Amino acid sequence: MARPFWSGHIQISLVSFGVKLFPAVEAKSEIRFHQISRKTGERVRHQKVSASDEEPVENEDIVKGYEYSKGEYIQIEPSEIAELRIASRSAIELLQFVDLEELDPAFFEKPYFVLPENDAQSDAFAVVQKALQQTRKAGLGKIAVGGREHVIAISAPSDPKLAGLMGYFLRYAEELRNAGDYFSEVKTRKVDDDQLDLAKELIRRKTKPFDPKIFTDDYEVALHELVDAKLKHIPLPKQEATAPRGKVIDLMDALRRSVKEPPEKKKPVARAGVGAAKEKPGLRLIQPRSRAAEKRRKSA
Repeated sequence: MARPFWSGHIQISLVSFGVKLFPAVEAKSEIRFHQISRKTGERVRHQKVSASDEEPVENEDIVKGYEYSKGEYIQIEPSEIAELRIASRSAIELLQFVDLEELDPAFFEKPYFVLPENDAQSDAFAVVQKALQQTRKAGLGKIAVGGREHVIAISAPSDPKLAGLMGYFLRYAEELRNAGDYFSEVKTRKVDDDQLDLAKELIRRKTKPFDPKIFTDDYEVALHELVDAKLKHIPLPKQEATAPRGKVIDLMDALRRSVKEPPEKKKPVARAGVGAAKEKPGLRLIQPRSRAAEKRRKSA
């Protein structure tokens, strides 16, 4: 197991127990690029230099500086920052609890696995874990790490069989832009009830349990193909041409046809179109090209 990202205590009123946090995500990309010179093919390296004489400056000679006036700085040593007295550096005090549904996904930043620090902490850890699981609550507190203080939400995992806790770094309210400034440009339109029912039916038919494993990084695959072609000196893979869109048909008609099809027959995928009929603007479906081709073949 990797080293903990953070170690400390979770405190709820007079209850306190030691925990350790581990990052819940990791970079899986296998493609790593370096900057190289197009002329020489050699790697380009970056060097820190002084602004006045452009002389190289070693890392041990670099300190932090706060610009209190134009061109005037106060020097701050890394050790001085490390010695700042911040309670959340070593303890997460859960100040309040909220329903999980109250946490807007826009606030979530990074997930972490939370484990008891050792066996001696397991009893208190287990009680809090079970309480959070059964109440479906998240505890909110603050944690100081990585040069700043973060808001953190502590909750039980979504899988009830898992005995640990999850920690989610949350964004501060002022870090989120005002959605109203953007969504105000969206014009409000009256929604046709029949079209709404049909749209909900399409959503219902496409609804299935979430399985993150079915989503893969196609961009990463394409990069591998590109690198492999370069190494083997073969023609570079070309972008596949997008299939032309089929005939735009009425949404109601498309739904009726799909409902009438036998259950064992695979239904064509209905996709949102871009056109709108003159007699009734609204949602449309694009008829798959393969289905149209089949009709032409049968009528021939």
